[in-house]
Amino acid sequence: MKPDDKLYSAYLQILHEELICAMGCTEPIAVAYAAALARRTLGAVPEAVTVSVSGNILKNVKSVIVPHTGGLRGIPAATAAGIVMGNPDRQLEVLADANASLLPAIRQYMEEVPIAVRHDEGPYIFSICVSVKAGEDTAEVRIVGHHTNVVRIKKNDTVLMEKEPEAPTTDTLTDRSQLSVEGIVAFADCLREEDVADLFERQISCNMAIAAEGLRGNWGANIGKVLLSVYGDDVKIRARAMAAAGSDARMNGCEMPVVINSGSGNQGIAASVPVVVYAQELGVDRPMLYRALAVSNLCAIHMKTGIGTLSAYCGAASAGVAAGAGISYLTGGDLREISHTLVNGVAIVSGLICDGAKASCAAKIATAVDAGILSLYMFRQGNQFRGGEGIVKKGVENTIHNVGKLAHDGMCGTDREIISLMLDDART
Repeated sequence: MKPDDKLYSAYLQILHEELICAMGCTEPIAVAYAAALARRTLGAVPEAVTVSVSGNILKNVKSVIVPHTGGLRGIPAATAAGIVMGNPDRQLEVLADANASLLPAIRQYMEEVPIAVRHDEGPYIFSICVSVKAGEDTAEVRIVGHHTNVVRIKKNDTVLMEKEPEAPTTDTLTDRSQLSVEGIVAFADCLREEDVADLFERQISCNMAIAAEGLRGNWGANIGKVLLSVYGDDVKIRARAMAAAGSDARMNGCEMPVVINSGSGNQGIAASVPVVVYAQELGVDRPMLYRALAVSNLCAIHMKTGIGTLSAYCGAASAGVAAGAGISYLTGGDLREISHTLVNGVAIVSGLICDGAKASCAAKIATAVDAGILSLYMFRQGNQFRGGEGIVKKGVENTIHNVGKLAHDGMCGTDREIISLMLDDART
């Protein structure tokens, strides 16, 4: 199968929409972005702040360190950082222009200004609303659906901007339902180097740099270092360790940017770093690496589309398995092998839960990448999981559909329980 020009353009546009730079974990950065935009709208430093967020935002901001805050965690820290030093024009790099001299101002702001955090139990899984006040003036900014999707800006009684929360999915972003594993492989087969060179070079540079920093520094639980010290330096271990190390650094306050996938830096790291590590080991040329990265990134996006932006299903599971598909393509695998790698992988790790962004994400990435690599070598040795076994259904698209149903519908109760446990912990 060779994609027509329209489908080729759609797949290319999806890559450009998804693979963007972000500094820090994307949920606290989205809070900082909303706060910075609210301050700009207000036209003054807020004297009181209320942040209303959905449960999944609470979950993903609670335990992760916000960059440029000297180790501060949580929604008040992200909010204060956005207000004190955020540049909303940079969106997911809202804190990129910050410097250490502003750290005392962030801490002082948190001490002097009340920042109320409320749990928004409304219909949206991804929802952030920052309301600010100074004197008689008020302002409000609301984000729904994904990290930069501003749906409402208000100052005093005047609505400056408003749109339907669902609008971006249908009106702005390219239709993800066009993705299929067969289409992804066909797209990669005819990918023109010049169409993706800048995009993938940025992903390679940023994500490998933070992975190297994760191994060099002392970040979180140092999962990457543990893997290398215990299991050795074989490429299969190094692929896991480098990906984990990138998350080690990112989850624990490293101020280096990451090229994300499906709205997540951890997923961007998991889908790219293992493929690059294999390419370096094998001496693969750039055009082949780009094609393999197209497979891994698009497979991750394809699987995540059915799962949803935020879920109780760990996004590293799908991204790590997608890396296995990219490694398969890189080492000569065809559509059949790539399809079985994906099916085998999700059969292994679809039980990984998301209990928020934090240090243990690195270990989950290592586990997911291991599953992706194992799944590839399973199939090469004539082994596979078959339709009718658990959630596996005959055909890769049917299995991906089942994973989406499991994560999006079946794990709603799990998600509520995780959020409840985390809220209980926060109160004690």
